[in-house]
Amino acid sequence: MRNGRLGFLVAGVQKAGTTALFSYLARHPDLSSPRKKEIHFFDNESNLNWARPDYHRLHQFFLAPKGDERIAFEATPISIFWPNALERIAAYNPDMRFILIFRDPIKRAWSHWRMETSRGRDNVPFEYAVREGRRRLSEVAINHPARRTFSYVERGFYGKQICNLFRIFDRENVLLLRSDDLRREPIATLASIASFLRVGPFTFGDEIAGAIGHQDHAQPDDTDVDYLRGLYREDIELFTKVSKLKVDDWLTSGTQDGALS
Repeated sequence: MRNGRLGFLVAGVQKAGTTALFSYLARHPDLSSPRKKEIHFFDNESNLNWARPDYHRLHQFFLAPKGDERIAFEATPISIFWPNALERIAAYNPDMRFILIFRDPIKRAWSHWRMETSRGRDNVPFEYAVREGRRRLSEVAINHPARRTFSYVERGFYGKQICNLFRIFDRENVLLLRSDDLRREPIATLASIASFLRVGPFTFGDEIAGAIGHQDHAQPDDTDVDYLRGLYREDIELFTKVSKLKVDDWLTSGTQDGALS
């Protein structure tokens, strides 16, 4: 672990290919991955004293020997979204670098809802979850556990989230990616990651990326898609301006392109 600290984080976003990205990064010889994905250290609200955080509880997930000069990293996708997580990261390492991978927020919301209902954590229809169901968050504290489950819509306001990120960290410390690019052009995307991290090239191909966004035959209703498209329009325009990523298709794409799961 170089300098005794993690060097970068995969900080978001949930349901956008972070598991595939983590798998690629974990296989790179210059990088040191934790024993598991999603440590949930910086978004821990239950048993950490943030006035005097115990960073050993983070570092214990790494098995690298003392003196290991590989760059240590971890991947907890809620980090970009969770209140105070970025401030806590800045206190830990003000030079932290970030990799963030984004997906059409409508498809992300649908995939998130499918996951939570399949786990039995929610039991309301999608049309309710993204409309009236949002009151389940407005009626609780910003760090309430409900924000982990019911934030189907809220997590998709990427523009606001990266503006907050750039308020705390330098833009040059952040690499922004599209999940579609990792799936369709993994070699080029991995080359951009290697350049950003200043490590050697990735020497393996696209066998992992094919699992991103596999076809989900169940789809949201067109009225829900149109509703969310209108809800996200202003934030997508902000995200485009700030991120410099081309995401015009998020405002026009249909739901049958195999990236909703």
